[in-house]
Amino acid sequence: MERIQMYGADWCPDCKRAKAFLEDHGVDYEYINIEVDEEHARTVEKINNGKRIIPTFHILGKTYTNTDNRTLAQVLGINPDFRVVFYGADWCPDCKRAKAFLDQQEIFYQFISIDEHEWAAQEVEKINNGKRIIPTLIINGKPHTNPDNKALMDVLNLEEEKTDKVFDCIVIGAGASGLTTALYLQREKFSTLVLEKRNIGGNTYITKKIENYPGFQSVSGPELMDKMAEQVRAVGAEIKQGYEVKKIEHEGGFFKLETDLGEFRGKTLVAAVGSTYRTLNIPGERKLIGAGVHFCATCDGPFYKGKDVIVIGGGNSAVEEGIYLSELCKTVHIVNLKPEFSATGAIVTKLEERENVVVYQNKTSLEFLADDQGSFCGLKIKDNESGDEEVVRADGAFIFIGLVPNTAFLKDVVKLDEKGFIETACGTVETSMPGFFAAGDARKGAVAQVAAATGEGVIASFGVKEYLRSR
Repeated sequence: MERIQMYGADWCPDCKRAKAFLEDHGVDYEYINIEVDEEHARTVEKINNGKRIIPTFHILGKTYTNTDNRTLAQVLGINPDFRVVFYGADWCPDCKRAKAFLDQQEIFYQFISIDEHEWAAQEVEKINNGKRIIPTLIINGKPHTNPDNKALMDVLNLEEEKTDKVFDCIVIGAGASGLTTALYLQREKFSTLVLEKRNIGGNTYITKKIENYPGFQSVSGPELMDKMAEQVRAVGAEIKQGYEVKKIEHEGGFFKLETDLGEFRGKTLVAAVGSTYRTLNIPGERKLIGAGVHFCATCDGPFYKGKDVIVIGGGNSAVEEGIYLSELCKTVHIVNLKPEFSATGAIVTKLEERENVVVYQNKTSLEFLADDQGSFCGLKIKDNESGDEEVVRADGAFIFIGLVPNTAFLKDVVKLDEKGFIETACGTVETSMPGFFAAGDARKGAVAQVAAATGEGVIASFGVKEYLRSR
């Protein structure tokens, strides 16, 4: 682990102040007295353009000169009652969610990138029994692996949010449809709150490359969604990330939403909750999810640079993510249940151009395998025609076999179909409850494409405006 270095002198008042601050908060550091060794003094002068200024700190490859206590607190994650050290990566959606929550709560944290510091990646693996799981936070010396916002609130002793404000509309979900709804409403001065359970951008955010969104020959999911969120905030809408809606009640003409982090009220609701990836439900899957078995190539693909991976599925998502992984990995094995891909021809053609892709058609996935250390090592498959079984060896696996709507919490609120999709009146986005609208992938009959999702967001915003004006 990289040590915090402090260059100073025993007679220096600011050095004494900084040392006391670090020691009071239990921060381990290396004190280098420039009076003892002239070489250290010259190092300080080199850092400060010829000036011998102390204290000078060296932290994670950056230098800080005569830093006050508040700046030290920000850099090192020091808060009045706790210290937060945050191991993560810039590409990690859950890291962004956790960082957004800490920023909202005005909590200082020291962010350490596992991409920039190999020792940090090794530290994460040591904490998590050999698994490279992020975000991993150290709070007052105790590790917390990928904590959700409720867990962070509990460990940091934060109070639930309470507000008397009644929003014109509360949008549940910050994917393309939810963000578009908020943009259109807030631009016309309808107060709008967006509550997102996990990551802004939904499934679009974890798509590496989008080539069918109007106006862009090619754009990454994160780039497109970040721009949408920035635009929504710029017009004044509120976005709260990591707030899971647990219960919805309608009373006194208002909707009351109970989340794991507080209560909110709105005159109207828009459910833009999207969907999550379907699982295989085969032996070994549950145990290895997040530790060799994944559902997001953009999120977890970087862990497998130069290694062998398996992609399970035959639709657009499976083939697109297989192409992306082929740019990172040594070999990509694609296992498809059917005799042919159901993905569009243009995407399949791109896949066929990849020399490091091996395709297994008409194969059933039987079991995820682990080695003696409990780490993923392969997938047992069966040929649907001959019945022959074999094992495909790899370092990781990615499942892309369809989506399930995130509507379980709406079961007793609005009408759902047998698969859990929200039913709406013919040709509209109106649900079975007045004032409650649905948009995006979770709506029955929706087209699961980002361009279609934005269109549904526009339609939902017009439904909300018409409902509010009619009242």
